[in-house]
Amino acid sequence: MEEKKGFFKRLVEGLSKTRANIVAGIDSIFSGFSSIDDDFYEEIEEILVMGDLGINATTAIIEDLKAKVKEQKIKEPSECKQLLIDSIKEQMDVGETAYEFENKQSVVLVIGVNGVGKTTSVGKLAGKLKDQGKKVILAAADTFRAAAGEQLTEWANRAGVDIIGGQEGSDPAAVVYDAVASAKARHADVLLCDTAGRLHNKKNLMNELGKINRVLEREYPEAYRETLVVLDGTTGQNALAQAREFSEIADITGIILTKLDGTAKGGIAVAIHSELGIPVKYIGVGESIDDLQKFNADEFVNALFNVQTPAN
Repeated sequence: MEEKKGFFKRLVEGLSKTRANIVAGIDSIFSGFSSIDDDFYEEIEEILVMGDLGINATTAIIEDLKAKVKEQKIKEPSECKQLLIDSIKEQMDVGETAYEFENKQSVVLVIGVNGVGKTTSVGKLAGKLKDQGKKVILAAADTFRAAAGEQLTEWANRAGVDIIGGQEGSDPAAVVYDAVASAKARHADVLLCDTAGRLHNKKNLMNELGKINRVLEREYPEAYRETLVVLDGTTGQNALAQAREFSEIADITGIILTKLDGTAKGGIAVAIHSELGIPVKYIGVGESIDDLQKFNADEFVNALFNVQTPAN
């Protein structure tokens, strides 16, 4: 539990700018209004939208809040705070099934544009799975970026997992083909593939992912499939736009949201989930291998509002 507690603390620290952005404003509404009326809801709505939670999520949260206030016959604005927190949590809960791939023989494709922390996230995820006792093989299928293979090899060594790579500029689908053969031969639990993410020419990326998918369907049909997109939390609405674009060209099953430390745009985690129906499955708040953790809506929202959770 030590690592978990440390992560929560880092999450609280990491979300401090987002908190300043959202929570301070909300608190002033709760203390500034004497009654719960349309203006009260409008002010909350505005702060949530400005805090990057997105229109869809905000509307759903406000509707939910109104229903709870009515149902519980609440008159005091200050009594709404916990209800608001609960409504945000409900919007974001990903549930246990989000991590099914961990318990199956699976292939996880990780995509994302350069600079979002994709290769690093693949490395950290490999380390996490290895710590859970899984046999992991990494496929360095981002053959487009010169340093990607070297960087991933470094992570593989750090995590103590095998890596299959290709020459720079070689065919990513060929790397995946080799990696599948290796995963089968070594009875790997999880094959993690780092793939290139170049959104500016979607056509190439679509073709590349199409080829990789065909290799997997042909060579490894029994494997459970997961496709995660890595997004940089500091880019806010831009991250949402990227998620939307990626979801048009691939069957995205989840999001890894990185760099949540030091951004005021942490609310984007709520928006992505709500607008696209794609759950945030992992979040990163720093550089070390432990700084990538499963997304937990309860913890995230508690950290956002700096609500201390009782140690269980």
